[in-house]
Amino acid sequence: MPAAQSLKEAHVAVLVFPFGSHNLAILGLGAAYNVEDGVPINHVFNGNPVERLDLFLKATPGNFQKDLDFAVMETGRKVSCLVTDMFLTSAADMAENMHATWIPVCVSIPHSLSAHIYTDLIRRLFSDVGCNENGGRFQHQTLEMIPGLSPIHVTDLSDEILPKHSKETFFSYRLSKIRCVLPRSTAIVMSFCQELYPTQLLDDLKSMFPALLNVGFLTQEVPPPPLPPSDSDATGCLSWLDKQSSKSVMYISFGTAAAPPEEELKALAEAVEESGIPFIWSLNNEYKHHLPDGFVQRTGKQGKLISWAPQTMMLGHASTGVFVTHCGANSVFESITNGVPMMCRPMFGDHGMIGRVVEVIWGIGVRVEGNVFTKSGILKCLKLILGHEEGRQMRERIKALRELVLKAVEPSGSVSQDFKTLLEIVLNS
Repeated sequence: MPAAQSLKEAHVAVLVFPFGSHNLAILGLGAAYNVEDGVPINHVFNGNPVERLDLFLKATPGNFQKDLDFAVMETGRKVSCLVTDMFLTSAADMAENMHATWIPVCVSIPHSLSAHIYTDLIRRLFSDVGCNENGGRFQHQTLEMIPGLSPIHVTDLSDEILPKHSKETFFSYRLSKIRCVLPRSTAIVMSFCQELYPTQLLDDLKSMFPALLNVGFLTQEVPPPPLPPSDSDATGCLSWLDKQSSKSVMYISFGTAAAPPEEELKALAEAVEESGIPFIWSLNNEYKHHLPDGFVQRTGKQGKLISWAPQTMMLGHASTGVFVTHCGANSVFESITNGVPMMCRPMFGDHGMIGRVVEVIWGIGVRVEGNVFTKSGILKCLKLILGHEEGRQMRERIKALRELVLKAVEPSGSVSQDFKTLLEIVLNS
């Protein structure tokens, strides 16, 4: 059957995990339906950010199934393929009940996927780490027993893989079953490039999941498009960057769902001001009252504080020299694509593992000491990245990674080939 005819008849449903920036990787693929979030009427949250995730997942798959049924009725076409965030493990049952192909998408690094797969082993070996948030006697223990994860420390793991408190959440329980669920998929899509894997890690994952498809960075166009005219940027960031020297600016952003504690925001602001380094800081308005008194006025000529900045444009501008980030996967991928080294302050989830990979495996950034912002620690990192030989080496290494990514997306590259395979699977569903 010709591809065009198959595509016309295929009906693909895409289910997103609407937390953090997970949805950014697979949104925009078709018509959108808003599903119920599972939060009871008049519910009062207890301050635990995982509570909202638990309520949403407990309402799944019922909340998704309701809108899938509506979409089928509206279009008159049966769903033949279900593409979902990997965290939506209940989609395996949904796909089977619908006689549809299931394709989960992992929007993090493959190191994180591997840790989720080996959760049972990790918990058996390091269960005592939950008694001490600093890791106790396991503080410097690495995951050398897992292929490709030998540089990763036990303390880099998320609460979902190794709970630091005795109580397990519904979210962490569901994720602990990923190893049992993923074999029911037709293929696994990675927002990643095969060339960036440690060989042992790639071989191990491929041995378990032969149809592991690395289709490139899903939130970043590669190669990045040329920047638009600066006067078309309503935020004024591009025009401001045009006036700065090459590789001289620090861009600060912690994504859509992360923010350092109040004292750390103050320490960061104090370090930024003392450094004198030009900056653009994307900071949500609700956190600005945590900044030191008079900071905005005193640094008005040094930098630009804004509630939202066009991140890929910031990283793609020649003036940007360092990215201060929480180590969210999408942010790190965008930094690699644009060749900008990073100062990392991991916040939660997979950030710890990603920060370790950035600093130790790839050597394209540095984590702040103790994963906590202090004035002295920030100044030390800035000096290292912007004014030290090690910073020059970081830029060389990230340039080399960028070249690997660019080669992977060429017509004969691994990303292009894996994407063709993915398309064939969807068309034949």
